[in-house]
Amino acid sequence: MRFPTILLLSFAAVLAPLAHAQSYPGFDIASLDRSVDPCVDFYKFSCGGWMAAHPLPADQSRYGRFDALQDRNREVLRKMLETASIEKPGRSGIEQKIGDYYYACMDQKAIDARGVAALKSGMDRIAGLKNKKDLAELVALLMRDGSDQFFNFSSEQDAKDSSQEIAGLDQGGLGLPDRDYYFKTDAKSVEQRTAYVQHLTKTFELLGSTPADAAKKAQTVMAIETALADGSFDLVTRRDPEKVYHKMTVKELVALGPDFDWPKFIHAVGAPTIQSLDVSVPPFVKALNGVIGKYSLDDLKTYMIWHLVRSNTEVLPTAFQEENFDFYGKTLRGAKEMRPRWKRCVDLTDQQLPDALGKAFVDETLGKEGKQRTQEMVGEIEKSMQKDIESLAWMSPQTKQEALTKLHAVTNKIGDKAHWLTYSNVRIARDDAYGNAARASAFDVARRLNKIGKPVDKTDWEMSQPTVNAYYDPQENDINFPAGILQPPFYDNKLDDAVNYGAIGAVIGHELTHAFDDEGRQFDDKGNLRDWWTDADAKAFEALADCLVKQYGDYTAVDDVKVNGKLTLGENTADNGGLRISYMALKDMEAGKQTPPVDGFTADQRFFLGWAQVWCQNQTPESGRQRALTDPHSPAPDRVNGAVSNMPEFARAFSCNAGQPMSPVHSCRVW
Repeated sequence: MRFPTILLLSFAAVLAPLAHAQSYPGFDIASLDRSVDPCVDFYKFSCGGWMAAHPLPADQSRYGRFDALQDRNREVLRKMLETASIEKPGRSGIEQKIGDYYYACMDQKAIDARGVAALKSGMDRIAGLKNKKDLAELVALLMRDGSDQFFNFSSEQDAKDSSQEIAGLDQGGLGLPDRDYYFKTDAKSVEQRTAYVQHLTKTFELLGSTPADAAKKAQTVMAIETALADGSFDLVTRRDPEKVYHKMTVKELVALGPDFDWPKFIHAVGAPTIQSLDVSVPPFVKALNGVIGKYSLDDLKTYMIWHLVRSNTEVLPTAFQEENFDFYGKTLRGAKEMRPRWKRCVDLTDQQLPDALGKAFVDETLGKEGKQRTQEMVGEIEKSMQKDIESLAWMSPQTKQEALTKLHAVTNKIGDKAHWLTYSNVRIARDDAYGNAARASAFDVARRLNKIGKPVDKTDWEMSQPTVNAYYDPQENDINFPAGILQPPFYDNKLDDAVNYGAIGAVIGHELTHAFDDEGRQFDDKGNLRDWWTDADAKAFEALADCLVKQYGDYTAVDDVKVNGKLTLGENTADNGGLRISYMALKDMEAGKQTPPVDGFTADQRFFLGWAQVWCQNQTPESGRQRALTDPHSPAPDRVNGAVSNMPEFARAFSCNAGQPMSPVHSCRVW
């Protein structure tokens, strides 16, 4: 697998125009709830007013500061796309691509009128499958058009030779959020599986099956997915890079799963000739082989039809979109209404033509001031990270030197791309939403597979430039800040340094700390999976990290569901380390000078308030449950309270007494 880029957030579709940043409020004292003692619950103190003023919209399952930006920014992008969608002389190539893609997506009447005929090509391919021997070629063709089938296959950076791209095969093919959803026995999980089977049944009915036949097909899909899930690794296991790296020859892969023609698949999907690849989860290949052997050809076709539909719901008739929302939106996440079509089409354009929309966005909105100041802050916080490493009592000089070498090798990518994709070979038609999606997917699949066997392009990004998010890539050893994040509530040039360091500064520190969390620390300065720790230092790190596992594992996410301290360890480590080193950078910059209070709060208090207010949000219990089971990030209240309660500087800033919730007698610290 390509080891996951380690995100600030678990989602990345927030689009943000910097030129209008100052019209949007960042830090706001009106967001406080002064009836709450900050030493008891700092999150509620910082965000209670905001939460009361921003009730959960009917079309959202989670709504926070990021989502508020998303709503505002989508409006701007909507205008950009609507302007580009007007057929007129002189439209640029980029305007034609994004404009006609958006126009076709928005033409729901045309999509409804076409009906399931849009699926005809894929359905005919599946219906024409004569034997299991030809299954591999069919799966490859469906994947090229953007349909998720059985497993994931793409290029990836070689974990032990970070300079090269190799082929990677990984688990996949499930319709529920995670493999554990198929096996948990609590009442809620059983209820969700029942609802999923009902959703499958209704979808097959929309395709024309009788209720009885649809119910039978639904059970078939559920049985196949359960078998695939049984061979899949859980999310905690997948966080260990060593456990998901198994480089083997194609012959060894064939021996592992002989009932699937792997050489034929590799050729048909469009990959170059390869001799070896990374098989991330060998037990999954065995499980897939068992599925092919056990289930009939008709059963396999039923499974593939479902995933063909599921992969293309947004460009299918309204009835399919509504049914998809009823399960994934209402049942799993608790949203009450489907998002307006235009919002979904803005997101789909960004997902499928990210550089086209991103280039237009950057050309119109990129501000130099936020980018320049962020670059300066990165340098300042890197200096603080160096001081932190040098001061660690638990780390030996030998390992410290390796850590400093890695820190100094981190590449900073901020606010723009060096090279933009043009999509010149992607045909976008204003009357073919389904075809546009398929052709854009085929372009992206081919682009990624074309990387195999070539040197890694370290100028590439894993998210679009308008995105409000940030990430650290352990294999490239770089931090990435797209243009969209350089604005309030993260950065505001009208506000004091204390707030900005608490917000964007802590985000920068968060991403840097990911280089040294339980996952990132396993990669060296060049991005290779290599153990550069002494045994004693590794044990010391694990003991300190275990403190965070226990601390966050005691938090309740929702109802009877606890935070998974092991799943969230990396993000919790980054939150705690990032907040601390950003605070250190602020103190270095102040150089002992006392700045006067602002709005009645000292600089230290405003630093912590800047951190907390980034995370203000409301969400449904259903969303809270799903995220607790699948999201490597802790819930927002625990991200805020967990980090500040581990900093004595916070207790001093707010005059907390020892033993209060935000000033525990025993606290945790790794970095």
